[in-house]
Amino acid sequence: MDSIQEPLLQVRELCVEFPTRHGVLHALDRVTFDIAPGEILGVVGESGAGKSLTGAALIGLLEPPGRVSGGEIWFDGQRIDQLSSAEMRHLRGKKIGAIFQDPLTSLNPLFTVGQQLVETIQTHLPLGAAQARARAIDLLRQTGIPAPEARIDQYPHQFSGGMRQRVVIALALAAEPKLIVADEPTTALDVSIQAQIIQLLKRVCRDHGAAVMLVTHDMGVIAETCDRVAVMYAGRVVEIGPVDQVIHCPAHPYTIGLMGSIPAVDEDRERLQQIDGAMPRLNAMPQGCAFHPRCAQALSRCREALPPLVEVGQTQAACWLHHAEGRA
Repeated sequence: MDSIQEPLLQVRELCVEFPTRHGVLHALDRVTFDIAPGEILGVVGESGAGKSLTGAALIGLLEPPGRVSGGEIWFDGQRIDQLSSAEMRHLRGKKIGAIFQDPLTSLNPLFTVGQQLVETIQTHLPLGAAQARARAIDLLRQTGIPAPEARIDQYPHQFSGGMRQRVVIALALAAEPKLIVADEPTTALDVSIQAQIIQLLKRVCRDHGAAVMLVTHDMGVIAETCDRVAVMYAGRVVEIGPVDQVIHCPAHPYTIGLMGSIPAVDEDRERLQQIDGAMPRLNAMPQGCAFHPRCAQALSRCREALPPLVEVGQTQAACWLHHAEGRA
């Protein structure tokens, strides 16, 4: 990938909050990353880390009362975090595609998959009914659905889980988007189907030059699919860098713990490592680095102040261990 290429997506200091009767909960705290055209960025972390919330904020689908409370989101040279819901809906269908964990929530059970594809295509592309249908059949064929000419007139319940997810990917590609936000797209599928869906995403990236933000908790999927990976913890990016570097030479103690908890076929380990404790709740965030109560290497500085992301070799990590003032 050409490193001089301008990023397609730029997320800068993104904050998301949820007002409640007991005060404001800060769910995302100054999240910053880029995605270049044709690049797959993996976003990984435990449940509740803020991965799906980041994706929802990007595509303008935050559940009320959640709201973007700070920062900026730039897409293809345009700032999009301040667009109206109507403007965002147009952008979401045409230039940004979305793939969700459960395909049944993305498909209307009352319409055939062909009707849903044709409607999406005609909403965003200047095609007649016959041309849109031909494109829909071609999309189903591209996403690996056999006999697409016959299956286009079937309903979602007539497809298996893996086939439904392919239909959702076809829907996401319908208007040739520049960015695809894929939120746990393989979680509900068995391993062999997972591998096919991953290959499909990689091919889409390669053939269409689309950028992909892949949200997952599965490091195997990240290792197999992504160019770079962002590790999230308690609403913040704690490490970001090339996928090989983050997997093999992690710089943040949380990432080290994540990698140590993955079984490796080529290593003779008697037992896997575990990260003791649990991620803090939004209404009980510790002062300083949110990970310090679970971190064996925590310094006194970690309990007092939030560490910013700094360069550590090829990656960036938000950890006082990599700051001179933190070590001091």
